[in-house]
Amino acid sequence: MTALNRTPAAATVRWLRRRPRTPSRHPVNRQFMDEAPLGARVADAVTGFLGSWRFIAIQSVIVLVWVVGNIVLLFNFDPFPFILLNLAFSTQAAYAAPLILLAGNRQALRDRMTLEHAASEADLEEKQNNELLEGNKAISEGNGEILKRVEGLEKHILDLESSILGRLDKLQQNG
Repeated sequence: MTALNRTPAAATVRWLRRRPRTPSRHPVNRQFMDEAPLGARVADAVTGFLGSWRFIAIQSVIVLVWVVGNIVLLFNFDPFPFILLNLAFSTQAAYAAPLILLAGNRQALRDRMTLEHAASEADLEEKQNNELLEGNKAISEGNGEILKRVEGLEKHILDLESSILGRLDKLQQNG
């Protein structure tokens, strides 16, 4: 990157030209991601990073460099008990814990809302299934009536056939 690309103005242009995130289709995701306040989005992003392998690897490298550098005396600003390193870890934990709790509470609320949404969708599907079953029942009853009428017509046809055969037999006997 050139020096011009590192200016605040260039960063602002890059930020404004970034590709917009596709809006969520699920109503719970829409509420918790698209319409979330800035603080909640920041808490989710930070805890997402704190819970990643990338963070563990970066922190492990920093701690290793810190400890080895201070033991070998490459830099001697935090000798052996590593009090400054412990202070850094304590500060990190003091900021990370509330963010993790905030993100955990948001996740629990999101899970509850997702479950409620799924339950309402299941209720709607059950209502639609009951309507379909009632429709199928009405069709089956209609088919039963049609079957009775067909059986009646079949009986009538057989009676006519018997009558015709009887008359033919009489004609053959007379003729």
